Amino acid sequence: MKKVLLATAVVATMMISGQAAADGKGTYDKVCFMCHGNGIAGAPKVGDKAAWAARIAKGNDALHTSAIKGFKGSTGMMPAKGGRADLSDADVKAAVDYMVGMSK
Repeated sequence: MKKVLLATAVVATMMISGQAAADGKGTYDKVCFMCHGNGIAGAPKVGDKAAWAARIAKGNDALHTSAIKGFKGSTGMMPAKGGRADLSDADVKAAVDYMVGMSK
């Protein structure tokens, strides 16, 4: 019962303060799928373990930074925040975490 009350309190606090938990899958579906679902501009396709292995090995901080700030490499490019400046850093990080989880 205490866990339920604590979870309810956390959700209520987030709603009151205007915070919302980032939805990695939702952001991926709305924004990232265009490139990461089709391999556009050298984007590694979600689920392609070989394409993601070296990127994942660099660590989440490096992946988050590349996704937020943008990246240009020898095999392609990633615009900052996938070209969506309106996304929060938390949204981008959650989408990266979702893609990594689906690509291990």
